[in-house]
This record gives sequence, C-alpha cells and structure tokens, in this order.
Amino acid sequence: MRLPYIPDPPRTASETDSAIVSRIQTRRAPRPLQPLDLALLHSPPLADGWNSFLLAVRTQTSLPADIREVAISRVAVCNSAWYEWMHHAPLAVQAGVSVEAMEEVVKLPDLHDGAGGKRPEKADLLNEKQWATLVYTDEMTRNVSVKDETFAELKRLFNEREVVEITTTVACYNCVSRFLVALDVGERNGTTPDSLASASH
Repeated sequence: MRLPYIPDPPRTASETDSAIVSRIQTRRAPRPLQPLDLALLHSPPLADGWNSFLLAVRTQTSLPADIREVAISRVAVCNSAWYEWMHHAPLAVQAGVSVEAMEEVVKLPDLHDGAGGKRPEKADLLNEKQWATLVYTDEMTRNVSVKDETFAELKRLFNEREVVEITTTVACYNCVSRFLVALDVGERNGTTPDSLASASH
C-alpha cells in the first residue's frame, strides 16, 4: 500500500466518524474491516458514501449473482486489479460459473482471438447472458463507448432495469479497481491473478 492503512479498530475523532465506521463494519460482518476499508477511512465521508453505493450495487439490485460477479471479475482482468479478482472470481464460481469458464474465458487478456474479431474458442463455457455481459463489460472498461451491436444484444437479453444495473455495476467496479491499483491496496500490483481451482465445489 502506498499509504499507511488506518489502524483497526479505527480511532475516530467524532461521533459522526464512529457512526461511519459502524456502518462499514455492519456491511462487512461477519468479516472484519478489509484493507480497502482501512484505506478509504483516511476520509470518513468518502468511505461512508462508498459504503452506501457498494451496498446497493452488491445487495440491492435484481441481477443474478453470476451476472454481477462475471462483470466485476472482467473489470478486474481488464484493469489488472488482482485484489478485486481475488475477492470476486470465487463468488462467480459459487454462483455457478465454472472454474474453466473463469480461467479460460473471463480471464483472457483479449476476448477476441485476432481472427476477424471472433469469439474465443471456449466462449460457449458461458451462457448467452453471461457472454453478453462479459463483452459489454469489456467494451465499457477498455473503450468507454460501447458498440451498437453489443448494446443491442444486452438489451435483447435483459430488461431495462437490468441493463441499468449491469452498467452501474461495471462503472462502480471500474472506480473500485482504479482506487485499488493506484494505491496498491492489498499489495497485489505486479502479481498475477489467483487460480480458482480451490473455489470449485
């Protein structure tokens, strides 16, 4: 980490800051505060807003867990945010995405094999909705703009609320990954993504 982490438990200067820490602890429970929290708590108001936004994205959308976690994991790959991968790729496996699909498709450096922009050989390891989410996430993260045909496919497969929620999830975790990588939260910069073999059930 490029800055010192806030001590755990955090020392707070006001009742307002104590309440912020309590809200973050509640969201994390039963786990302890994470390195990301202990980095963000240098600025309690920002940590509080972040906590509320992530709570909504993680727990209050209508998205199935596999769609959410495939999107987050792809953001991690695109941005080499291996701390993010470490936390979310196993959740994708728990949600029913195969380890092979995560390792052989989601983790690909490039979703196209260079032969006319074709799908990778093992793309069928993902279902139709997972693949559309993966491509949309990749274009949002790498290019910001999204091809009309990519968006049309997403809209064909998901309703308008789901499209907004997928888009927000991708945007949110791009914010997360940029914070993680810039400050080297979790000390994962310059490493490689974890293997998911142990996440298989």
